[in-house]
Amino acid sequence: MVGPKPALFKSLKYDLPASIIVFLVAMPLCLGIALASGAPLFSGLIAGVIGGVVVGSLSGSALGVSGPAAGLAVIVLAAIQDLGSFETFLLAVIFAGVVQLIMGYAKAGVIGYFFPTPVINGMLAGIGLLIILKQIPHSVGYDADYEGDMSFIQPDSENTFSEIYKMMDYLSYGPMTIAFVSLAVLILWELNFIKKHKLFQLIQGPLVAVVIGIILNKLFAGTEDFKLSATQLVSIPTEGGFSDLLNNLRFPNWAEMRNPKVYLTGLILAVVGSLETLLSVEASDKQDPWKRRTPANQELKAQGFGNIVSGLLGGLPLTQVIVRSSVNVQAGGRTKLSAILHGFIILLSLILIPGILNKIPLSTLAAILFLVGYKLAKPAIFSWCSEVNRDLAVDQNERYYDDNANSFFADTVSVDMGGLHERFLAMIDVGGHILDAGCGSGRDAKAFLE
Repeated sequence: MVGPKPALFKSLKYDLPASIIVFLVAMPLCLGIALASGAPLFSGLIAGVIGGVVVGSLSGSALGVSGPAAGLAVIVLAAIQDLGSFETFLLAVIFAGVVQLIMGYAKAGVIGYFFPTPVINGMLAGIGLLIILKQIPHSVGYDADYEGDMSFIQPDSENTFSEIYKMMDYLSYGPMTIAFVSLAVLILWELNFIKKHKLFQLIQGPLVAVVIGIILNKLFAGTEDFKLSATQLVSIPTEGGFSDLLNNLRFPNWAEMRNPKVYLTGLILAVVGSLETLLSVEASDKQDPWKRRTPANQELKAQGFGNIVSGLLGGLPLTQVIVRSSVNVQAGGRTKLSAILHGFIILLSLILIPGILNKIPLSTLAAILFLVGYKLAKPAIFSWCSEVNRDLAVDQNERYYDDNANSFFADTVSVDMGGLHERFLAMIDVGGHILDAGCGSGRDAKAFLE
């Protein structure tokens, strides 16, 4: 039992520490995705702020976190080149937001109800393994690929596996030591006798790991073998201060509003971003200890409004993202306040403490993501998948499927629309059972249509 569903603001002691952990992971991801997209680095951070503050406030997702997504990086890179400038691309981001708003009001979020549980769990396990593989080079100090890249073929012309082989020629003692110590701290914080202590419930392991990483980085600075280079640290492209923040903002080129490529690009961003968001919504809901359901149409509206604001202020397109949402769950976040706070923390850190953030080792963040990846792809997930008895589900529902399918055809021939609608709902209900070990997706769709 996990107790009653938590209320906003009443879970601040859990949401605030979780928001700090999400912030620490989100910062390098925002920068890396902006780099891979061929966009100004600051645009990734702006998207991170808007994804937290704007989308987080409007969203109905309790644990989902929004921001720039690696899955859109290739589309963004090609779009900027095709449109000729980043400022023109921002118009496409605004139009994508408008399309998502229309999709939300048109109730297109029903698509998300048809993603079955085995697919979502399999996707999460695959992402967990991918996170682990991608973080291995960062943990040993080889940072040729940007933080946050999830593609098999990487921008540095290597792939996920060849990168691990190549890193053997670039091992660095400093990052390896920091990664090992950070991972030890994180594992220690997972032990039951540590979890039971109230002090350790408030001070999260990832935060302690980051502090230790900064201290070790400072200590290693005076040594030859263990010293970390600038490429092995977080790199925030600002010197701090509100005026510097304003100077880094980019704005849309309104003169290109008649360019048809802008609207085609915006439509592509809206469709791909919405599908990624709906998948992430289902994934984050599956990880929710309280089994809360996110209103899919409300999420599309929140993403749409967020993308409009992001385009106006020079940010990258937004989606709800699985990695940051999973970090939020595992860091103990309980309500959407953690996502909102992480956006505010990004904003304040850019103004107040960019120098401190630039001392965080990437190997420490790699250790944090190792644990996230393990929890997503832990052996119990694979055991569950192997034990799903699909044959039993099919046998149990085969007769119902045949009966309803025959009646559906008969109703179609007689054009009995009342009976047709009833049988269609019945078939969706059967589909929900067949999909089983199912997430109830068919039943959710049925309720939506009724």
